[in-house]
Amino acid sequence: MNEITVKTENFLYDGNTIAKINGKTVLIPYSMPNETLTIKIVETKKDYDIAKIITIEEPSANRVSPKCKYYTKCGGCNMMHINQDYQRELKKNILIDLFAQNNIDAKNLIETLCDKDTNYRSRFQFTDGGLSEKATNNIIKIDECLCAEPIINDYLKSNSQLFPNGRIHLFGSEKIIGTDKVIICNNEKTTPSVKNNHEIKNYKSKHYFSGTILNDNSIVEIELLNKKISFDVRGFFQSNLSVFEKVIKLILNSLPEGKNVLDMYAGCGSISTFLSDKYENVTLVEHNRDALVFAETNMSGKKHTSYGMSGASWCKNCASSCGKFDAIVIDPPRSGIEKEVINYLTTTKSPYIRYLSCNPSTQARDIKKLISNGYKLE
Repeated sequence: MNEITVKTENFLYDGNTIAKINGKTVLIPYSMPNETLTIKIVETKKDYDIAKIITIEEPSANRVSPKCKYYTKCGGCNMMHINQDYQRELKKNILIDLFAQNNIDAKNLIETLCDKDTNYRSRFQFTDGGLSEKATNNIIKIDECLCAEPIINDYLKSNSQLFPNGRIHLFGSEKIIGTDKVIICNNEKTTPSVKNNHEIKNYKSKHYFSGTILNDNSIVEIELLNKKISFDVRGFFQSNLSVFEKVIKLILNSLPEGKNVLDMYAGCGSISTFLSDKYENVTLVEHNRDALVFAETNMSGKKHTSYGMSGASWCKNCASSCGKFDAIVIDPPRSGIEKEVINYLTTTKSPYIRYLSCNPSTQARDIKKLISNGYKLE
């Protein structure tokens, strides 16, 4: 298709903006609503097309020049061409629209919780010394990232030529306890030198889980709100520590004290550690037993019960023996809450649920089910 001029419409969760050509949806990266653009279709799908910007004919008043020299090349960011106030407005509108699609009016319920606009990210995965190019497997080598905490950028500038091939996991923050403020680990796992099935079985019985805590160099210990939290740099942890601290405070301040609390999808126990200050007993459910090893460390000295299984398995095999919970905190993967967990929530009807999500689409879907079974969104 030749170049064509369009007027952009709605901004989407994936960072694209919609335009229409003869009724067909066109997704345009690095644009925003109410811009006039000359574009060219670069990929055609059955239900939509993808275009690239040729010329910005009439830019939005909210368009800014990106400060990152890798922007549009590195695939990490997609909103740096939008000023921060409008970014937050767009993100809020995305939430409102997603909830509206599930027949939930959230216009007056959404508050913005934010912190620094740059130099906030503590956690990275690098491949061959760089980050993935947008929509490809190509690697863009970098020596700084505007999202990264300053300590990480200092490290990148000093070591960018020394990065090994393959994938490395990096966590860097002034909140790390100790003198080493940047922790890195490659993706290799130690394989035991064993000769027969008996030795393999014996090896497994003496170690928690393969690839975990066998390498002390992969352990990160940080201080969050005056508490020590440890985890494996190769595993999951929140990337924006300042906002995570605000989220923890929000959760704690919104819950009354009680006897029993459930932390579903508990990870390394980063939230459970704080819940133990308000509840006599914390129940942790986490399918990743590697993470649960660290949860046991983080919950040391605190009354708790841990289950190394999926939420679905816990609901089927263990929930009935755990009694009632005064509150439930849920932080599921992007796929959202498992249907077995949803069924458990709707039948046990704990008085308080706090739902932390990295995917507003599945969160809205799940909350619709909870509301239809008597819960109220506040």
